[in-house]
Amino acid sequence: MSINRRSFIQYASLAAGGSLAGLRPFGALNAFAQTAAPSSGYKALVCIFLFGGNDANNMLVPFDTVGYNNYAKLRGPLALPQNQLLQLSSMPDFGLHGSLPEICQLFDSGAAALIANVGTLVQPTTRANVAAQQNLPSNLFSHADQQLQWQNAAQTAATSTGWAGRMSDLLGRSFNSSASIPMITSVAGDTLFCDGQSTTPLAVSPGNVAGVSCGEGAQECIAREALAQSFLSFESGVSLVQADNVISQDANRYASVLTEAVSETAPLATAFPPNNPLATQLQQIAQLMQVRSNFGVNRQIFFAGVGNFDTHANQFTQQSLLLGQLSSAIAAFYQSTQELGIANDVTTFTMSDFSRAFQPNSNSGSDHGWGSHHIVLGGAVRGAKLYGTYPSLTLGGPDDSGVNGRWIPSTSSVQYASTLASWFGVNASQLTSIFPNLGAFSSANLGFV
Repeated sequence: MSINRRSFIQYASLAAGGSLAGLRPFGALNAFAQTAAPSSGYKALVCIFLFGGNDANNMLVPFDTVGYNNYAKLRGPLALPQNQLLQLSSMPDFGLHGSLPEICQLFDSGAAALIANVGTLVQPTTRANVAAQQNLPSNLFSHADQQLQWQNAAQTAATSTGWAGRMSDLLGRSFNSSASIPMITSVAGDTLFCDGQSTTPLAVSPGNVAGVSCGEGAQECIAREALAQSFLSFESGVSLVQADNVISQDANRYASVLTEAVSETAPLATAFPPNNPLATQLQQIAQLMQVRSNFGVNRQIFFAGVGNFDTHANQFTQQSLLLGQLSSAIAAFYQSTQELGIANDVTTFTMSDFSRAFQPNSNSGSDHGWGSHHIVLGGAVRGAKLYGTYPSLTLGGPDDSGVNGRWIPSTSSVQYASTLASWFGVNASQLTSIFPNLGAFSSANLGFV
């Protein structure tokens, strides 16, 4: 029987228990051989990626009379009725989308902040720079490229590591020297954000930290699992196969550690909303945080994601549904961190490809944009404030990269990420090793956490 490399990795992943796939074949799995003394205290970052490009123009809307009237005039059929917006009591000139009641409450209570007009930038950029095509991020308005650039914080898609992965490379020795699992866990599949040069993440299927997932017939599943298990003890002498063996063994070990820890712990009392894919992911993250002491971790990073924000048509219905799920899921997750007594130690934040063009298209939707607004949540967040500069809502104006309201970011995604990294434990002197072009911007810390 012959087997190619792709099939081998597929079978080897099955040996991990189905729910723990990946653990990249060529990462140097040395995070657990480090000997430096761990630092005290627990902190976690939770990234929620809104895939497709959330229309932030309808997430955070001017509420004062002049501002709202200008918004409504230019947004036309995409303008939300003012009486359906949720006016922010701590910032009454703005309102949130009506599907965000929980986030509105968290913002007004001081547990959440909003970061205005953030996007990928190589350097501070003006309308003149855009017109001259000077030092712009590669392939603006491209889903794939902008997702990668948000995740690697390098403003080019051509890198092999993400900024969370690079933090794991840097901080593993200091904080997680005796950990039994990696620093990073994704509950939304394999993403660049999680990739390090010398460390690798876990990939956990929400709700299934132990069971084998196999969609074929019973006999085929049994045969595949048996084959995968046989590879774990196969001494080939070939480096490729040996590396995959190590990955499978480690994945199997991680599955055992997770299964044992979770099975011995009482369920959280916090109720997460049903039929909500993001809530399911965040509930899994909360469950893993609940048993963190079993793993010997002082620092953790989690990646969650939800799609379908690419609203070229039927935006009202689609975005309302998605934002409603986001709001209720985030609120439940924050409540779970309060239940666990770690609300001050967990910071949750959103990322997305880009925002949407302010001017609507002809299909009751909006096309790809650039600068966007984002949510940061947690007990350590200096909340009830808007950080950064809200764009001037003028088509063809100073903040427009063209003529239809693709706002030029006033804050770089690198500054946004470096602020989170600083809170997480990266020293100021180490920031440029994670964010190579951070020096192009006047501030490395936006002060929101």
